[in-house]
Amino acid sequence: MLDQIGSKWAVLVMGELGRHGARRFAQLRQQLEGISEKMLTQTLRTLERDGLILRTVYPEAPIRVEYELTPLGQTLRGPLKALTEWSTQHIEEVVDARKKYDERTGK
Repeated sequence: MLDQIGSKWAVLVMGELGRHGARRFAQLRQQLEGISEKMLTQTLRTLERDGLILRTVYPEAPIRVEYELTPLGQTLRGPLKALTEWSTQHIEEVVDARKKYDERTGK
């Protein structure tokens, strides 16, 4: 479970749905720069399976499908926001630590 919640794309998908509400596949793909169609599909399926997002199919022509956070998914908004804020605040320290490590180990 932690592997999925902590994955880059899962965090970004859930953040997008949390900020903007229900979104269609194409809207998510457009907003999430660099994600492939395959990766977005896999991420959405996994989040749906875990009960974190809801997939709603509207019987229209053409068929419309939307994704949104479930109540369970909504409970992750706070922890994910805190993790994002921590990452933003400490990125320079992490980059410096990596640089020192790589110099020390010859990488």
